[in-house]
Amino acid sequence: MTAPPSPRNRRLRADREALERLAGESTIISFEGPGAAPERYALSFRGSGLERGVDGRVVVRREHRIEVTLGPEYPRQRPDLRVTTPVFHPNVAAGGAVCLGGYSTHWAPGLTMDAMCAMLWDMIRYANYDVRSPYNLEAARWASAQREYRFPLDPRPLRDRVAAARAAPSALLAEPSPPPDIVFRG
Repeated sequence: MTAPPSPRNRRLRADREALERLAGESTIISFEGPGAAPERYALSFRGSGLERGVDGRVVVRREHRIEVTLGPEYPRQRPDLRVTTPVFHPNVAAGGAVCLGGYSTHWAPGLTMDAMCAMLWDMIRYANYDVRSPYNLEAARWASAQREYRFPLDPRPLRDRVAAARAAPSALLAEPSPPPDIVFRG
């Protein structure tokens, strides 16, 4: 008889399943993670974020990769998050370490992988950033003073396929226009 999976393994499997559902609901995110209960993921986000270009200017970047490592104490301890593509953001250190705000110091084990991905997407697109407690002071000063970009950079929610499906039925419920050759008189 096989022993039941540990609470950690159940959580790792649930995280994998949540990411699979999320990827099906999104044109923005994809991921790689080996096996049914991965401890490491490579997340890819396709959408507008920022990086510092080779000429020093801040420019739009459309592909973003983040490595997620779920240590042996996960989910009791927060995952290690590292951006592996160039990024210019107040809450991402030069080496790629990500600050999740209050979750960095007060991790909540109930924060699911798909919810964390939504937070990361909001950071990438500058829908969520904190200039008061930055990991990157230069990016915080720039974000506070810049007038070139309108935030968020990308208007799409992470679950953009779901949002589009929800918007489509409302169009079907609208009263159809009469054909152009029919005139209704009241």
